[in-house]
This record gives sequence, C-alpha cells and structure tokens, in this order.
Amino acid sequence: MSLIRSILHMAWIVLTVIPWGFALVVVSVWVRRTPLWWFAVNWFRLVIWGTRVFLGVQVKVSGMENLPEGATSPAILLSKHQSTLETLLLPTLMPHPLAFVFKRELLRIPFFGWSMARLDMIHIDRESRALAMKHVIEQGKRLLSQGTWVIMFPEGTRIARGQKGTYQTAGTRLAVESGAPVIPIAVSSGKCWPRLGFTKYSGVVQVSIGKPIPSVGREPKELMREVEAWIEAEMRRIDPEAYL
Repeated sequence: MSLIRSILHMAWIVLTVIPWGFALVVVSVWVRRTPLWWFAVNWFRLVIWGTRVFLGVQVKVSGMENLPEGATSPAILLSKHQSTLETLLLPTLMPHPLAFVFKRELLRIPFFGWSMARLDMIHIDRESRALAMKHVIEQGKRLLSQGTWVIMFPEGTRIARGQKGTYQTAGTRLAVESGAPVIPIAVSSGKCWPRLGFTKYSGVVQVSIGKPIPSVGREPKELMREVEAWIEAEMRRIDPEAYL
C-alpha cells in the first residue's frame, strides 16, 4: 500500500509541476519577485496537500509564535534536513518570501529547476568554497535588506533519521555579518519520507521552530554550536524513537 501511495504522490508532483513551472517562467517576464514567490508557494501547498491525501502524512507545527514580526524584520532559518519534504513544507509556513541556498546543479532539473532560476535565490558552486561563501554573504545581505528570509540546511545535505551531520558555519557567518537573528528548526520528516528510497510512509511529521538567537557580537562557530545543540536536542524530543 505504501508503494502504491508513493507512486500516486510522485505522479501528482509530476503532473502539477509541469504546468505550474511553465506558467511561472512565463509570468516571471512581467511579475516582480515577491508576487512571483507567492505564486510558487501555491504549488508547494498543492504538493503538501497531495502529501496529506496520497501518503497520509500529517504535519504538526509548534513555535510559530517565535518567528519575527514585521514586514522588514530579518531572519535566517537554519533547519534540520532529512528529506525533500521540508524544502516543500517550510515555504508554506513562513510569512516572508524565502531564499534557499542550494547547489547550482539543481537549476538543470526540468521545470522545477527552471522555475527556481526565475526566483531570487542563492545558488552556489560548491567546488569553490571561498567564492561560494562570498556569494552567500553578498546575496544574503541584499535579500535580507529587502524583507526576504534566507533559509539554509547547515548540515549541507539530507541526513538519515537519527543521525547527525557536520554543521557548517555559512548560515551563522551570514547572521553575524548582517546582524539578523537565527531561527533554528527541527523537523522529523525522515520517519515518513526517508532520505533514500522511493517509498514513503504515512504518519505524523513534527516541525518545531525555536526562539530567535541573536547574532550581534557573536562568533560564527560559537553561534553555530548553540544552533546545533538546540536542533539536536529538539530532534530527540520530537522523534525519540530515532535515537534509542
């Protein structure tokens, strides 16, 4: 049954991303970034609807009150990354446009990648770490000043459920450079949407949004240690079975 549900869900994604992606590329000729972002978010919402209907995945969110208020309030979101689910889900929860930091190769994906290219994101070349960091800082500060929140996965890639990767400091470096607070996020997506494999499973995914962590006067490595400690402790709270 889980396999059949997964096939239906993938068919839903493919059938919706083609017309939506094509429409976004066309509309981007006339529409500015912010309205274009919310146009894209409507597709994310469509996919999350399909995730609930076809896969039987329910989402419970806590900590929404911790998000900064105000149209121009900056924030840098640093999230646990276990599956594709959070990349689709988090944009539907946030009151601000988001700019993901991602590898440039993703722009080659038909329709999805082409759409991402039309949005004002931060795409980097991982082969040149120094240039990538410079690009993240420059573009991140520009986007934050425009009311866009920057979202990053500090472990750099999807991490298997119950495991921990190496937390990189790019996000906290941007925070210290810009003065924007860091919002840590824990998400237990791995128990329903595994990092590897096609089959997905029904269940409840929990998203926990932490309180803003000030960055002014901090040191990037020390700040990241605090972020890492909160996320990993919270992961054990929301998904204790994974850490037995």
